[in-house]
Amino acid sequence: MKFTFPTLLAGPAAAGLIHGLSVCAGAAPTVDSGAPEKASWLSPAALAAAPDGKTLFVACATAKQVAVFDLHSRKVLRSFAVPESPCGLALTADGSRLFVTCAAPVSSVRMLDVAGGGTRGRIATGHTAMAPVLSRDEKTLYVCCRFNDCVAVLDLQAGKEARRIPVQREPVAAAITADGRFLLVANLLHRGPADVDYVAATVSVIDTAAGKVVKELRLPNGSTALNDLRISPDGKYAVVTHQVGRFHLPASQLERGWMMTNAQTLIDLARMEVLDTVLLDTVERGAANPWGAAWPADGQTLIIAHAGTHEVSLIDFPALLAKLAHSHGPPDSTKAPEHNDAAMEPVNDLSFLAGLGQRLKLPDGDRGPRAVVVSGHTAFIANYFSDTLSLIDLAAEHRRAESLPLGPRPQMNAARKGELYFHDATLCFQGWQSCASCHPGNARVDGLNWDLLNDGIGNPKNTKSLLLAHQTPPAMSMGVRETAETAVRAGIQHILFTQQPEEVAAAIDAYLKSLKPVPSPFLVYDRRGGRLSGTALRGKRIFAGAGCAACHPPELFTDLHSYDVGTRGASDNPADIFDTPTLIEAWRTAPYLHDGSAATLREVLTTHNPHDRHGQTSKLTSQEIDDLCAYVLSL
Repeated sequence: MKFTFPTLLAGPAAAGLIHGLSVCAGAAPTVDSGAPEKASWLSPAALAAAPDGKTLFVACATAKQVAVFDLHSRKVLRSFAVPESPCGLALTADGSRLFVTCAAPVSSVRMLDVAGGGTRGRIATGHTAMAPVLSRDEKTLYVCCRFNDCVAVLDLQAGKEARRIPVQREPVAAAITADGRFLLVANLLHRGPADVDYVAATVSVIDTAAGKVVKELRLPNGSTALNDLRISPDGKYAVVTHQVGRFHLPASQLERGWMMTNAQTLIDLARMEVLDTVLLDTVERGAANPWGAAWPADGQTLIIAHAGTHEVSLIDFPALLAKLAHSHGPPDSTKAPEHNDAAMEPVNDLSFLAGLGQRLKLPDGDRGPRAVVVSGHTAFIANYFSDTLSLIDLAAEHRRAESLPLGPRPQMNAARKGELYFHDATLCFQGWQSCASCHPGNARVDGLNWDLLNDGIGNPKNTKSLLLAHQTPPAMSMGVRETAETAVRAGIQHILFTQQPEEVAAAIDAYLKSLKPVPSPFLVYDRRGGRLSGTALRGKRIFAGAGCAACHPPELFTDLHSYDVGTRGASDNPADIFDTPTLIEAWRTAPYLHDGSAATLREVLTTHNPHDRHGQTSKLTSQEIDDLCAYVLSL
């Protein structure tokens, strides 16, 4: 078919058969500076397989290129340069055109002519575009705009963005049903307060004809860090990979998934509801950071990459379905489809997958498996930190993984090593979690409250972003660690429950120091970059007049001191005071306050500030509160 695909510039950033795979949720695109600015490594983050079985397309996140990998010679034949970090790929059914989402505050979708090797056009879209999905008629491209919390609908014939559909929070993966009626969207994090009984991210279900979310599929309590979502070849099921945090328990041990487990949730697409959640761990061995998922065309094997433990699970999918059917019995037709109280319950069966497949260790040196795609009977896994692909012949009697280099082995500096260590669950006792398990998305937040033992038991605190942690001591909400360096070493010992050489902690320090703020989605963008809106400019004046700047002065927007600002909760001690956090990237760190009790910044300034103890806001009008929020959310 013919595409009209002109070059467009977006305005303010406020508001068939799929061969592509996009799993860039924790990657380090240019806009989301999670690694030092150096292109000596490729960082493969997404894959797409050509329908003729001859070629793979590899999105190289930090090299700003899409590599064309020949499956016969097992070599990179050529590369397409793109202007920003490629975080997602989608091929047309005939394999002639490749759509690439290029992540930036104003992202672009590039359409590449596969045969000719050139760019045929681009469409500008929202903040940090990823996970492109073609409609069945290939007239529409759906794109997750991660930091706008929406899905952009791109009209490929008109060559422009048609509309945006709001979803929950940080959409990072999507898939369309076989009939094209519904688009399922995986939200990385939950939206809402953290000091409640049920806290979990959801899968948003979009009615493509109506252009709106018609259902939120609730996952088990504690579900977070959703990384990929795929639909089975027969169109009957979807799978979403994620973690399940046991945030109600004190973080006193890791055995048997006491603190963190790793899971796949299956969705029955006929009923459009969660079928069940199955843990990928075993009793004495965690399967940290589940990421990409894929099936071969026959649907016999479900492949899931474990980015933290550098493994893949190869699951007999028909046997899994049979075991689930035996466990549950026939569906209860007396229950309404939306009945889903089971989501409240923890998932605890660490032996469910026994006898249903294998966990396969990748070759030594293949590090950080993320994207997965299947071509014919061969699975390919993109290894983010080693610039390699792992190959697994699914038809072989004895399956093993083979390593295929995409280029010279990258020479890592200290920050890049630290990024690897931060995501490496082999540093953890039994591999249950990595630092990134509680700080996904390049060392930011998971939105959960954790009862860490550094300040006693029974007083959970909300996870803090580690952006600027080394520049804004002390660390932790109560300042119990004098420096971020101290906190890093304590975390290795008391959260990962291991001892590591000093080189590991020093490298993690270097990585965290290298992080840069992401430009806010609340800025107005034009050819000159991002600027404050008129509303935010009014809020900037209010910020000074209401006394906010006294404790949050520029440039770091914290005075590095601790205060009693009237936010103690029932689990806090009467003498507790809390560290003043930086407001940089406040738009990204909800829920707010030390206990995650404020779902929005507006709540911080109103409901949780009755006596003007953190900003003189009680006499501000509703409009002035909105203006103040607009400014802080623009930082």
